[in-house]
Amino acid sequence: MTWVERMNKALDYIEDNLCTDIDMTKAARIACCSNSNFQRVFSIVADVSLHEYIRRRKMTLAAFELQNSNIKIIDLALKYGYDSPESFTRAFNHIHGTTPSSARDKGVILTAYPRISFLLTVRGVVPMNYRIESKDAFVVYGIESIMTTDNGENFNSIPQFWLDALSDGRIDKLTRSTNMIPEAPNNLCLVNAICDYRPVEGNNSFPYMLFAYKTSKSQTEGYEEVIVPAATWAIFRTENHTVAGTSEAIQNLTKRVYTEWMPTADYEKIDGYELELYYGNGSTCWSEVWIRVKPKR
Repeated sequence: MTWVERMNKALDYIEDNLCTDIDMTKAARIACCSNSNFQRVFSIVADVSLHEYIRRRKMTLAAFELQNSNIKIIDLALKYGYDSPESFTRAFNHIHGTTPSSARDKGVILTAYPRISFLLTVRGVVPMNYRIESKDAFVVYGIESIMTTDNGENFNSIPQFWLDALSDGRIDKLTRSTNMIPEAPNNLCLVNAICDYRPVEGNNSFPYMLFAYKTSKSQTEGYEEVIVPAATWAIFRTENHTVAGTSEAIQNLTKRVYTEWMPTADYEKIDGYELELYYGNGSTCWSEVWIRVKPKR
């Protein structure tokens, strides 16, 4: 079963349980990945957080029921998992721009969000450059923060983490701790990022670290260390971008990895230990996304 098929199976489960408690762990298991990875990748590929997508689907179906039945608003609120008519009304108004009671009026404009289906994207004219490399285990160290995918918060909290660490000097300190200068041939930055390398509390949470590679010159005291196991890596390169455009470039590349490369590749993704490496400076930067893979059976 391909990645696209697994993701659609997981969405089938979510769609079938919009009126019950959705077990996110079960949905992730259907997609053959961790809870945090499932929600993070969904957000990147679908351009909306999984929680927001579920809310949109619930409110779409709720609007249909209001217009085609005599169900009471309090009963509809309970049906879709809201504790009170007030909380249901707030969610409904957020999506439709009107109240549930007004939704029954003739001529009222409502918003419908259809069920998402993941498809293989065919872009024959746009090349997808990648390479496969096997690497021995290595050690990184750095500054850790715990991120959450709730309401797509990671899209804001990760860039903010970088900004905070830049402004308060933590990135400069981490850079100095390497006792190295950037390598001239490939211009790799000394501080990069790794995520999803250990389990953390909260099904929607994952660890994210601004890291440096540990060498004999490194001064690692006071930093978290992560042993990255030996693995085969699929490595993807962005187009050139500015420093400010790094997040957008990586998100666009990641979306292409999942919708274009993975459905047709002879490899399957292995959860955990995803790397982002940064190269260049100023207006001429590029990035790489590293994911662990194994050959398909």
